[in-house]
Amino acid sequence: MHPPTMDVRPSPRRALLVALTLLMTACKTPSAVGGGSNPDPSSGSSSSSSSQQGGDNELPPQGDPFPKKATVEARQDEQADKALAQAIQQAQTAPRKQAAESFLAVRKAYPNTTAGQEALYRAGVLFYDSQDYANARKSFNELLFENPLHPQAQDAKRRLGRAALEVGAYRDAYQMLISQAENAEGPERVQLLEQAAVAAEKAGFFGQALEISVDLAGKAQTPEAQQAAVARVQQLVEGRVGFMDVARVANDLSPSNPAWPVLTFKLARIYYHLRDWTRLEETLNRFLAEAPNHPFAGQARELLARATRRVEVHPKTVGVLLPMTGKYKAVGEAVLRGMKLALSGSDVELVVKDTQGDVNITAQAMEQLAFDEGAIAVLGPITSDESRRAALLAEELQIPLLTLTRQEDITEIGPYVFRNMLTNSAQARAIADFAMKQKGFKSFAVLYPNLPYGVELANDFWDQVVQNGGQVRGAETYDHDQTTFTNEAKKLVGRYYLEDRHDYLEGMREVAQQTSGQDAFRRRKAMEKMKGSVEPIIDFEAIFIPDEWKRVSLVAPALAVEDIVTNACDARDLERIRKTTGKRDLKTVMLLGTNAWSSGKGASGLPELVERGGKFVTCSVYVDGFFVDSQRPATQRFVKAYRQANSSDPSLLEAYGYDSARMVRQLVDSKQAPKSRADFRESLATLKDFDGATGKTSFDEKREARKPLFLLSVDNKGITEVKEDKTAALGGS
Repeated sequence: MHPPTMDVRPSPRRALLVALTLLMTACKTPSAVGGGSNPDPSSGSSSSSSSQQGGDNELPPQGDPFPKKATVEARQDEQADKALAQAIQQAQTAPRKQAAESFLAVRKAYPNTTAGQEALYRAGVLFYDSQDYANARKSFNELLFENPLHPQAQDAKRRLGRAALEVGAYRDAYQMLISQAENAEGPERVQLLEQAAVAAEKAGFFGQALEISVDLAGKAQTPEAQQAAVARVQQLVEGRVGFMDVARVANDLSPSNPAWPVLTFKLARIYYHLRDWTRLEETLNRFLAEAPNHPFAGQARELLARATRRVEVHPKTVGVLLPMTGKYKAVGEAVLRGMKLALSGSDVELVVKDTQGDVNITAQAMEQLAFDEGAIAVLGPITSDESRRAALLAEELQIPLLTLTRQEDITEIGPYVFRNMLTNSAQARAIADFAMKQKGFKSFAVLYPNLPYGVELANDFWDQVVQNGGQVRGAETYDHDQTTFTNEAKKLVGRYYLEDRHDYLEGMREVAQQTSGQDAFRRRKAMEKMKGSVEPIIDFEAIFIPDEWKRVSLVAPALAVEDIVTNACDARDLERIRKTTGKRDLKTVMLLGTNAWSSGKGASGLPELVERGGKFVTCSVYVDGFFVDSQRPATQRFVKAYRQANSSDPSLLEAYGYDSARMVRQLVDSKQAPKSRADFRESLATLKDFDGATGKTSFDEKREARKPLFLLSVDNKGITEVKEDKTAALGGS
């Protein structure tokens, strides 16, 4: 076995914080609005794809994609000039597309002439004006790669960028429009930047779209234009702009820019989610100093106050996360009854938050308890998903969480996460330890339902048996809704695949010899008698059945049919079996189970498991996390107090809620009561031998509550607690 190691991998939020820190201290990168280097002129023509998206790691294109000088030396040609003049005259009366085709005909007839290039430009303009953007792109691209110094090159490039935007070639559109904006002025520049921002966003270059929008906000000439630009910035930062881009743009921005408050407040919210309290407070204080009357100022003050309250802990306030409405309402109410009983007469304040069984509501409630209520610790939640979300937040917020979930390994999330609840692994460990260390069993069989609960417990039990030097000789599974178990019982004792047994084959040969010459009926009867006399192979001392009591009451009789004797403690019935079978030496097997065997009282007043299972379940032993009729003094005190307060018997849920709240009460009422969450975490981690309703509890190095579970024996009078054997290392929850 490998020694345990500490997981030093940073959480996603911590990793992002590191990245942001590096970003904030790095040198500035060139702005997309300021342009960049030009690509190699030999890189070919601009892409004509109808839809382009920038990948997560793809850098946005920068600079003019066309060559710096002409690739074709155009000549003046008299015939070409005449053809161009004629096409110009015809274009005045012809439809635009027809006129464009006339210009393309001139281009085709006189390709390497100045007139041909002019015809190509005019065709592009006509295509553009008629909204045939695909052909417009084709004409302008051909012209500009051939002669980027054409007298109308700038106009062609601007039209080319807008045409690319129209056909969805957003990457090309962004590259062309942003490069043209560098050399434009006035309203033309504003229009090019606005179009470049649209192209950048649609291409997936959200950081560049943000930069352009911020630039437009800073240089807007009218209040309306400024308002529109700021609204665009807000839409971007609340949309798909990444945290890194927000931080980068905000870091370079002057407070005089109208978009500065939007970016700065967004950056503050990023720091809040990263739990970077120092930068959060610095950013919010600067925001309020520079923009005290901004519409976000109220939210900024509230966020700053909340961040300040994070260290304001009320030592007597304890948060509770339980589903008080929804499908798990009854569970939440049961746990809360136990908690309130534990705190009766105490000045500890319980602040209960209804999770409604929803992970998102649980997360919000966890933050409210930490920031707004000043809770020193939190009890709950119960369900797996809720508990995981709460545990992650507990670790981030550094607030102790004592969860009541059964989910395995929940405490591995971090040192602020504790658990006090019966788990599958604890049950498997306890029942295996009882069977092997107290009863001395070494060989076992497992019969389990094909459900996550059954499979998990079967595996855990098997692991414990092997770890303690035992063997599992047989394992059979069945469907969760199955009601007959004849085949599974036969398989366990080797009576299902008889053709694989040597003694059965020998018996067949003997019957065949003895009935030779007899009629078919007699031969068949003799064969059936021989088949029924095949001895079961019972090479195990106990059978583990991790299923609910209703199914167990059906399984046990099926085992008896296959001569598996399970009521070893009933001397009178054993003697009857000996007389009936003529066997003096009987092989008996003990049935072992989990807390799913616990049942309510039936019409006779006995547990329904006993009523339905009868003698076939007597002498069995199962494990539970609570037993209302236990003789343990602490359990009896709890049951008595609960009955007086509620006029009913408590269940496991009330008991674990009671003990969890009692632990908290013991810590906060002590002479050295913790004043901070860190102190409370340390006190809870070192809690030893807490004498509770569910057993004497201590927290181990993984912050799991360890305690001796309740081992319960079934007899014809009901359920009794197995007397604790001090030499038996019983498992804990």
